[in-house]
Amino acid sequence: MRNILTNFHRKSPIQVGKYTLNLGEKTYIMGILNVTPDSFSDGGDFVDIEAAVHHAKQMVADGADIIDVGGESTRPGFAEVDLEEEISRVIPVIERLAKEIDVPISIDTYKAEVADAAVKAGAVIINDIWGMQKDPKMPEVAAKHQVPVIIMHNQLGIEYSRDIMEEICMFLRHSIDLGLQAGIRLENMILDPGIGFGKTAEQNVIVLARMGELNDLGCPILLGTSRKSFIGKILDLVPKERVEGTIATTVMGILQGADIVRVHDVLENLRAAKVTDAVVRGWKSNG
Repeated sequence: MRNILTNFHRKSPIQVGKYTLNLGEKTYIMGILNVTPDSFSDGGDFVDIEAAVHHAKQMVADGADIIDVGGESTRPGFAEVDLEEEISRVIPVIERLAKEIDVPISIDTYKAEVADAAVKAGAVIINDIWGMQKDPKMPEVAAKHQVPVIIMHNQLGIEYSRDIMEEICMFLRHSIDLGLQAGIRLENMILDPGIGFGKTAEQNVIVLARMGELNDLGCPILLGTSRKSFIGKILDLVPKERVEGTIATTVMGILQGADIVRVHDVLENLRAAKVTDAVVRGWKSNG
């Protein structure tokens, strides 16, 4: 039987701290842990450290392979928090999680100083929504620690002078060049098309439909669509009711080569990913 992914680039395993991500064998599930008062979907739910740690443990129990900790909301119209406030939100949580869960921890930040402190506290992945292009020190931090970095496409405004996927690929190539110049290995850069950032709902749908074009850049791919507004506009539902819509995007992303999906609802997306993986990567029976 011809595998749907046979035309995609083969990807090497990447080392994430003491963990190995065997890309191509399965889709990895990244659970979202927002320790913020104002995130669009779960703002304020996990500001308390105990609540945050409990939720992270539940996501791991549900099958999360990675926990992504964020201390600043990136929803439309978000208020930027200062460096000290962001550090005070994420570091105590990361320190606890590094001791109490057995999966890699990612830090969701575009600030190099936050990333540096988070890695020292136990994070082993940097997730930068500005693709290492907002803070010029970010490539240096990722290279110093030799940790994988997720580089996401982002921009101010929704205007594109060229084809949207062409511009996204240009942006990501520039981020890759910055990383290589700093000493980050190519396989340690993970690409995110930035759905929900600098794009209309209609543009998000186009990017999702054409996400497979990112495979030409030769890096692992992450998809983050969980509960986002374009799903809400399609379904006319509030964020916490967008589970099925998110699952549909997870399946579409895997079909186009996504290696990691970043989600709020871990168990539901994991189940969908397992079935999709069985079709596109080959079914491994449990017996």
